[in-house]
This record gives sequence, C-alpha cells and structure tokens, in this order.
Amino acid sequence: MLPKSYEEWKNCIEHDCKIMLTKDFAKQRLSVYENSSHPHTRNFIRLYGRQHLQNIIKWMKRIC
Repeated sequence: MLPKSYEEWKNCIEHDCKIMLTKDFAKQRLSVYENSSHPHTRNFIRLYGRQHLQNIIKWMKRIC
C-alpha cells in the first residue's frame, strides 16, 4: 500500500524503514528523483507510477 499523505509516508520511512529524513538525505534523493533519465527514477516510475514519484518529490521538498 502506497502512502497517500506526507504523514503516512514520513511514518513509514522513519518508523518502518528506520531512515532519518534529514535535509541532506532529502537533497540526495531529490537529485535522483528529479532526474527523469536516472535508472533508479525510471525504475521507481515503473514500479510505483508517476503520481507517486511526484508525491515523493513534493514530500522531500518539505524536508529541505
């Protein structure tokens, strides 16, 4: 199940995945997610869709 809100996503990442959502982490991930030719980004879109990618980008920007 994909998170539908920032709070759901944040809870999943921080509590379930045990990843700290720091500014440095968000900036590093944004450099990948905002590059549509990056293999990881293309795979992410294939697995989860463009809408979820846009959600992740928006949520990562909230951290920065």
